[in-house]
Amino acid sequence: MTWRDNLPDVRGKLLLNEPLAPFTWFRVGGNAEALFIPADAHDLADFLKALDPSVPVTVLGVGSNVIVRDGGVEGVVIRLAGRPWAQITTDGDTITAGAGALDSMVAKASAKAGLAGLEFYAGIPGTIGGALTMNAGCYGSETKDVLVSAWGLNRKGERIDYGLADFGYTYRHSQAPADILWVEATYRGTPDAPEAVAARIGEITSRRETTQPIREKTGGSTFKNPPGHSSWKLVDEAGWRGKLHAETGGGAMFSDLHSNFMINPGEATAADIEGLGEAVRADVLAKTGIQLEWEIKRIGRAT
Repeated sequence: MTWRDNLPDVRGKLLLNEPLAPFTWFRVGGNAEALFIPADAHDLADFLKALDPSVPVTVLGVGSNVIVRDGGVEGVVIRLAGRPWAQITTDGDTITAGAGALDSMVAKASAKAGLAGLEFYAGIPGTIGGALTMNAGCYGSETKDVLVSAWGLNRKGERIDYGLADFGYTYRHSQAPADILWVEATYRGTPDAPEAVAARIGEITSRRETTQPIREKTGGSTFKNPPGHSSWKLVDEAGWRGKLHAETGGGAMFSDLHSNFMINPGEATAADIEGLGEAVRADVLAKTGIQLEWEIKRIGRAT
């Protein structure tokens, strides 16, 4: 008997040996030993309280910034999906969003409410849970610029409340414990005309559509920008823009449109995609002395 034979009762969905590739933008990767889609925060809290603390837990949003390795993911993968996790409400100059809410939908809600400051979320292809974890940002703005507070659950199913200062945010990094499963976040915007906010969101959306391969199987920005440098420029100058990676049989490449976006143009495996990223990191380091750091999260077993 294993831990999978003694899983807690749930009100949501609990699936064993479930393929994860359909839940990621790259459309690659192995299975989750168990996949849990909780009905709501109470369902999640009860599950965590009852789950054997030795079982690994991994949180997955919309899979926009992740590579699930081909060997699958040990333990329980928790996917925060569906209406209970995507609710967005406004109150005065604040917006509260569930961890499963798309960043772009939060931006649209801010326009409807006439609140400026969250327009940049229209350019981030992920959910609020991921934005909290990595201080997501683009076009000169970051999560830390607008976040007021957030709350989540620890591995014991206990509620944890965080104010902005508690996150200790730096570039694409938070000092919050990695085992907190974020449930909800509250932001503060600046009152502005709804049409003006919507116009700025439209500009961001248009810019993204013309400069990023958003209709490809991709994972967003591959590498963080090193201090004083742009990752896309380093990748481009090293000769990797639009170049098929020979060692993966042509199964992965950096986009012609944006050289910091890897794409899966056909039937690449997770190993192909991660292997390309590592090859580019090694090449850029050899040519420039600059070490690129992954922005895409890689989870699971290689084989």
